[in-house]
Amino acid sequence: MFSSTKLCSVQATVLKENEDEKVVAEESFRPSTFTHGPEASPQPSPPTELDKWVVKLEQSVNVFLTDSVVTILDALYHDRDYARFYVLETIARVPYFAFISVLHLYESFGWWRRSDYIKVHFAESWNEMHHLLIMEDLGGNSWWPDRFLAQHMAFFYYIMTVLMYALSPRMAYHFSECVENHAFETYDKFIKARGEDLKKMPAPEVAVKYYTEGDLFLFDEFQTSRAPNSRRPKIENLYDVFLNIRDDEAEHCKTMGACQTHGNLRSPHSYPEDASGDDFGSEFRQADCEGVADCLEKSVTSPSSKQKQNI
Repeated sequence: MFSSTKLCSVQATVLKENEDEKVVAEESFRPSTFTHGPEASPQPSPPTELDKWVVKLEQSVNVFLTDSVVTILDALYHDRDYARFYVLETIARVPYFAFISVLHLYESFGWWRRSDYIKVHFAESWNEMHHLLIMEDLGGNSWWPDRFLAQHMAFFYYIMTVLMYALSPRMAYHFSECVENHAFETYDKFIKARGEDLKKMPAPEVAVKYYTEGDLFLFDEFQTSRAPNSRRPKIENLYDVFLNIRDDEAEHCKTMGACQTHGNLRSPHSYPEDASGDDFGSEFRQADCEGVADCLEKSVTSPSSKQKQNI
């Protein structure tokens, strides 16, 4: 459960076999994501009192919405862990689909083009999809009412997130941070309560393939706070699977926290030497807007628009 005084902070205790090493996933998220070079994100202007009030309102609404959903899930799934995880993972992918949908809309109208955002959000959805496949393999979707609830929640969640992201990306990213934080806390409690039993159970094949085999480019891509290749999980049993799912959720939280500073997100694979490739179509980024209202205003007032009107 969340409290309004603890706005979706995450503390991850990574339990390792034969040692009690603790790794904190950061209580307050840093404003900058990982970069390979000296480039730094532009510093935002100091917030006004109105900005602070708006942010506080947005976060309060997000915490209320998250607490409400958590209360319902607690009542329905207090003793059915895998079914609960299936529902969580079904809806966990939705925000990233919604973000990509709105970003594609912005591209279509020539308002904003940022390839890093789309790459990272796709990698996040890819990660959550594999979480979902794992829960299905464990039987979390075996009961029809669970599938019905999860799928319909995902449908309405998608519509809500698209509207929220179009109006206020900062609010949408904070809401996703809250959802991911709840997922982290849920898996963390499960691991601590069932850890010894999980160590005796085999890992699903889909988990072994995702975490240890093939091209791990997308696995590195959503972890924007760390360098590529710096995290390579071991999967020997079901305990390792849930340990890594939990740590994935902590990485999502950090990425969502970084996204709340507009224009701050950078792909872990974006090197300074290939920045020119990321700037492809830079003429579409002159307006560099935040939210659909801001995009509409800047598409009319930007120098390129005025030049077109004078032709």
